[in-house]
Amino acid sequence: MPTIRRLPEHLVNRIAAGEVVERPASALKELVENAVDAGATQVTVRIASGGLDMIEVTDDGCGMRPDEMALALERHATSKLPDEHIEMVSTLGFRGEALPSIGSVARLTIESRPRGADEGWKRVTDHGVVTEDGPAALPPGTRIRVEDLFGKVPARRKFLRTPRSEYAACQDVVRRLAMARPDIGFVLEHDGRRVIAVQPDEELASRVARLVARELAEDGVLIDSERGNAHLTGVAGLPTYNRGVADHQYLFVNGRPVKDRLLTGAVRGAYADMLARDRHAVLALFLSIPPEEVDVNVHPAKTEVRFRDPAFIRGFLVGALRHALEAAGQKSAQPPSANAMGNWQVEPAAPGRSGEPAPSIGSLFAREYAPQRTSFPSGGGAGRVAEGAAAWRAYEADVMAQPSGRAEALSEEPDAAEEEALRYPLGVARGQISNTYIVAEAEDGLVIVDQHAAHERLVLERLKAAGAEEAMNRSQALLLPEVVELEEVACDALEEKLEDLARFGLVLERFGPGAMLVRAIPSVLRKSSAEALVRDVADDLAKNGDALLLGERLDLVLATMACHGSVRAGRTLSVAEMNALLREMEHTPRSGQCNHGRPTWVKLAHADIEKLFGRK
Repeated sequence: MPTIRRLPEHLVNRIAAGEVVERPASALKELVENAVDAGATQVTVRIASGGLDMIEVTDDGCGMRPDEMALALERHATSKLPDEHIEMVSTLGFRGEALPSIGSVARLTIESRPRGADEGWKRVTDHGVVTEDGPAALPPGTRIRVEDLFGKVPARRKFLRTPRSEYAACQDVVRRLAMARPDIGFVLEHDGRRVIAVQPDEELASRVARLVARELAEDGVLIDSERGNAHLTGVAGLPTYNRGVADHQYLFVNGRPVKDRLLTGAVRGAYADMLARDRHAVLALFLSIPPEEVDVNVHPAKTEVRFRDPAFIRGFLVGALRHALEAAGQKSAQPPSANAMGNWQVEPAAPGRSGEPAPSIGSLFAREYAPQRTSFPSGGGAGRVAEGAAAWRAYEADVMAQPSGRAEALSEEPDAAEEEALRYPLGVARGQISNTYIVAEAEDGLVIVDQHAAHERLVLERLKAAGAEEAMNRSQALLLPEVVELEEVACDALEEKLEDLARFGLVLERFGPGAMLVRAIPSVLRKSSAEALVRDVADDLAKNGDALLLGERLDLVLATMACHGSVRAGRTLSVAEMNALLREMEHTPRSGQCNHGRPTWVKLAHADIEKLFGRK
């Protein structure tokens, strides 16, 4: 029988380092968090070769005395837990493993001077062995340098990535912590080049836009919502401003950067009918809840959390995001891209013959030509909105019928009502291009609307408002109940959610330890495989802890119904119908995107039009 023995201290530290210090970015995260917890107002980070050769973190925090410095290099020694109530921790770091773990796999130099002290102190540890201990000259604060990471642990060193990849991870760490604390200034230098530099006491929205994407200042909405003892702040990008990957979603819980599946699923649910399935929102969300409502001690690196009431947290996030995006209203419009603007061509003036001057602008129109006068359509006035709405409703009643007519005759002079109508956000309809796009004139520019995409959103919102979702959730009973065999754990999870699933129209019964009996499925999914549906819901419960997938499927079906029930491209609309569509868009939430996340309208400001003609 093997003998049980106590592991030596240096081996214990290396084992801990395997959990805490996975790569240079992990060590950097621990050091910057210590600087933040020390009360620093300025943190400067210098790295070389992506952190493989050197990491240095300097702060102006409270500093450490020589005896505190020696104690900090011992395992499970921390100043961040004043008592034994670990569930009430309010600091970023609290395990007391970071410094001894880093010191066991690298050359670690700590220099610190408390505020008010005459001199500082320096302690050097080379892979677990103290090699230097004595006075040091430095301003108040702490400077920690990590060199030759995993230099004497080649098995770990060879699994690190390239310096470029390690640098990207380090940059992400500093970016996230800088967003979490806009009251602290941060500087990041890589190989002598300054990459990040933000000043302390910066507004949250400004800090996020500076670190994530400057476009968020224009293409984002502020989040500030409270429910019970939970408070959510941050910046959420408009649905039309999105990315192909989810790497630009920054989530924080009580100031701690986290990567949590529950929060990620809540973001996906909030943008469900506003983004295409392969696109992802850009945002930074900061959730504040009482410490006892969240467990931050479930991962050695403290990157995951566990909520006491996950259903409440998810519902709160989805509701807050949707409310903020709806409040943005017409801000959700898609501006014309620079590439699209560049496609406009300017016809060059024809050169004159040899010895002859180029013709003047006036001579180009010297021929007999009577240009039509730009005027206002008779159907575009505000007084005719009711008439247009009635026509639009009649059109919607039979979208597959032949169009009722073309644009009305143009009047010669605008009246007061028509001039007032120009002040609508989407302006007054002037015509239709290719029987697909509505061209409208607004007070501040030219608006182009995709009639099918716009009406698709309007129909979906009407279906929701009319309770169509509830009608869709009616069950379709199976003629012969179907037995679906699953793992016992999956069956237990489904059994706990039987009532919730029944509200969606999925009626299940427990059928032994490892099987579920399907008696009914949602009527709108009656053509789907009952077995595949139950398995997907079970997988979704295991992943997210709640039945999200079934609800999202129903949303997708609802969106599909709206798509097929909306006016198609290629249909000729009257001016009254076009104006009624514009007016309804102005009062419909999320009308800036169709159900698939595409923009429904774009606007060319007067300045953009003037640039096209060289007036600016």
